[in-house]
Amino acid sequence: MDKIHNETTENLFKAILSLESIEECYNFFDDLCTIKEIKEMAQRFDVAKLLSEGKIYTDVAKETGASSATISRVNRCLTYGSDGYTTVLARIKDIL
Repeated sequence: MDKIHNETTENLFKAILSLESIEECYNFFDDLCTIKEIKEMAQRFDVAKLLSEGKIYTDVAKETGASSATISRVNRCLTYGSDGYTTVLARIKDIL
């Protein structure tokens, strides 16, 4: 985390926290990221959701189209990471 912890990144995160609707998120991320970047982030989040539900790698790969490297990376974050995925998934479990 220390590698990204700085004023510029903090400003970005504050901007994200200011978004008030899905439409505002679409608009902001459309301006901020490429379509490929958005799709990759969405795929990683979907992988995290499925892994947290106990799905196995092969099923996750079939459902998401993610590579084994991506699935492994996300799993490593779920197991040894900063609990970002876990925190968000717990908060929105009722709306997914």
